[in-house]
Amino acid sequence: MMKRNKEMTKAVSLVPDSAFVPCKPGETEAEPPLPRALSFLEDSWRKLRRNKAAVVTMILLLVIAALAFLAPVIAPFDPNEQHLSWKNLPPKWPHVSIDGLNGTTLFRGRRVDSYALAKVPEGQYFLFGTDEFGRDLLSRCLWGTRISLMIALVAALLDLSIGIAYGLFSGMKGGRWDHVLQRILEILSGIPSLVLVVLMLLIFEPGISSIILAMTISSWIPMARVVRAETLKIKQMEYVQAARALGATDAKIALSHVLPNISGIVIVRAMFSIPSAIFFETFLSFLGVGMKIPNASIGTLLNGGYKVFRLYPYQMFIPAVILCVIMLSFNLFADGLRDVFDPKMKEG
Repeated sequence: MMKRNKEMTKAVSLVPDSAFVPCKPGETEAEPPLPRALSFLEDSWRKLRRNKAAVVTMILLLVIAALAFLAPVIAPFDPNEQHLSWKNLPPKWPHVSIDGLNGTTLFRGRRVDSYALAKVPEGQYFLFGTDEFGRDLLSRCLWGTRISLMIALVAALLDLSIGIAYGLFSGMKGGRWDHVLQRILEILSGIPSLVLVVLMLLIFEPGISSIILAMTISSWIPMARVVRAETLKIKQMEYVQAARALGATDAKIALSHVLPNISGIVIVRAMFSIPSAIFFETFLSFLGVGMKIPNASIGTLLNGGYKVFRLYPYQMFIPAVILCVIMLSFNLFADGLRDVFDPKMKEG
């Protein structure tokens, strides 16, 4: 016993006095305080900022959305206003002499001023040119992007609501309820969505509400399956079993435990569904079963532009570039959100 005490005393004596830092006057502890714990949103934003592509595309999407929804204010012309004497004018930017942006057209091997030939007043510019009816393409692109984004956002919100409710109910109930609900999903998913949407648009009058309703019929199925799978996994966790043992109902467990834990997956899935909805609306309008003419959308602009592509390629290139930028931005931003909300991602 005495030998052990001597060994302990010897070990303690090996620590020099300089290793002990006394508190300064007015301080209660020598060690610095721990940093403040980050909230969920703060931690998510900190991770998102590391993904430069996601931040850039997020800013780009905000700019596009602001321009689109401010179209009634910033559009230089009424999108359906026609000036037949100014039809098919090329883009013209003020104080720009680059061919293709100076209002000139190649005619028999030489450049001619299309604005002068059409007797356009001095100082009048069409930044994106005009179409076959003399309508300003910039105004139509702003309004068309506004309509396409509005349809996509509303359709994605409905998909989110229906898919989450269906998936939570099926996963929490389980048993016979889950079996019946999943067979219904299999029947709906077995019907080609394009055929179903076209039939719906043929039954109802074409328009924004008809497109949203037709897109919502089958597009919520993937969301419901994802939510159901996550619900079945989470409801087996110990804390959920403890809450059930304490008397919590299925509804309370779904809202208090399951839904907060799958919010990241739901947000990412919703972000991926928005570009799909935009592309689907564009495809329907391009086929002529979507938006009614003369209302503008990205699909109707592409439909009108491809007919005169060989003569006036800008009428198809401009809406095509807008569609590509929107689709690419949403996909890159959704990839960044997936990296943020994925708990398996390792921080660098």
